[in-house]
Parts: sequence; C-alpha cells; structure tokens
Amino acid sequence: MKKILTFFLTIVLGYNLGAATLVIEGKYQNKNLFVQNFFGNSGVGFCAQEIKVNGRITTDETNSSAFEIDLGSLHLKFGDKVLIEIAHKEGCMPKVLNPEDLKPKPTFEIVSMVVADNGQLRWTTKNEAGSIPFIIEQYKWNKWVPVGEVNGVGTPENHDYTFQVSMHSGENKYRVKQIGTGTFPKYSNAVTAASSKEKPGYTISKDGKGLQFSGETAYEVYDAYGIIVKKGFGNEIKIENLRKGKFYLCFDNVVTEFDKK
Repeated sequence: MKKILTFFLTIVLGYNLGAATLVIEGKYQNKNLFVQNFFGNSGVGFCAQEIKVNGRITTDETNSSAFEIDLGSLHLKFGDKVLIEIAHKEGCMPKVLNPEDLKPKPTFEIVSMVVADNGQLRWTTKNEAGSIPFIIEQYKWNKWVPVGEVNGVGTPENHDYTFQVSMHSGENKYRVKQIGTGTFPKYSNAVTAASSKEKPGYTISKDGKGLQFSGETAYEVYDAYGIIVKKGFGNEIKIENLRKGKFYLCFDNVVTEFDKK
C-alpha cells in the first residue's frame, strides 16, 4: 500500500528584519484559533506583534496574555486554505492552543458505491471537507484488511472515484474509510460482489521448504503468537526459514493452520 498521505499542519520559525514569525497552515473548519501570549524576554510588552491571514493584516488584539484569531470575520468558506503568520519578538514564541482545528475532518457522504463487472470499486461522494485519503478495505480472514488508497478531492461537490480490487472466491465485501487527525475514522457502508473464481487449495512440499497454492492468491502467515511472518501474493510461499511449530495461514477467504516440521 502506498504510504498514506495526510493533511499537513506546519509550524515554521523564520526571521524577517530581526522579528520571528510563527507560520500555521491549514483549512478553515468554521473555527477560530486561540493563542497563548507571553511577555518578551525584556519583560516589557507581549511576544506577539502582528497577525496576518492569507497575507492580510488582521485587527486581532495581541496586547494581552491570550487572544483569539477571528477567522470567522474574514468571510472564509468552509475548507478554504488558510495561511496564518504571527510576527513576534525574538527569544519568545506565542503558543497556538488549538492548531488541530485547521485540520480537515472526515465528513464525506456516499452518493453511490458499487463493484463493477470488471472488478472496479466505484464510489461517488459529496460534502468532503478536506483532502483526506480514502482507504479501501476488504473483509476477509475474519477482519477488515486495507487493500489500497485513493486521495480524496476534499470539496463539497460530488466526486467520482475508482479502485481496481482483487477478488477472492465467493462473496467479496468492500468499504472505504477516511481518518482525520484526532478524530474517529468515518466508514462507508459495505458493498458486496460475488466472484466465480475457484477457491484455491494448498499443499506443503515433501521437503518442507515450500507451500504451494493451486492458484494465485493473497496470503498472510502468522506464528503461534499472532505475529505476521509472511505476507504477499502468488502461488508459492518459501517456509524453509521458519522455525518448527504451528503457524496460521490466511489465503483467499480461508483461515487455516499448518505445522512446520
């Protein structure tokens, strides 16, 4: 699976004419930011000096120990990109108390979702609040298994997505989910599709060094402690490097076990 790409919140310290700048990037989520301010190193005056949002100086009052950056007064739309620059004195730094409120949360709604005859999972969404990856999961081996990822567009309009799935024999079940930072995952309902693929079997070679399937399949092998020791896709697993004992084998939509001798 590709490394999941998540929304970035960056805090950067730069310097401009002797003044430091705290930079925060995100997407407007209908919430304001709250800042804890401190005195400068000299003990005179507060640390924060000026606030800019998307390049424009705001009227937020910084001459206090705590203040609010009023994003709601800037006529931003939900999901708009926000770049906040807090100019402050050197040797001190204000603290943004709720930076996570600029991170998108999973709000998508499924308009339609099907598995096409060619094995493509197709779904249409609306009301996305930010660009968050959709993680595609398949139910097999008595659990939901991630099988792929598609980046979400992240805007409220309808968006169409596709992902080529690999089916096992019998009934296949799929769903998509998004994970927002600091929030619970949001799941779609599951869709099912039947496959005419023949269920593969397996045998262990006479020398005990390999395990052969009668057809290509995804597989996982776990030891007696539930630790995964083999994972892949194909028609053979090399097991000569496994210690002797019992192992659990997951393949196709089957969970079974074998003894390594």
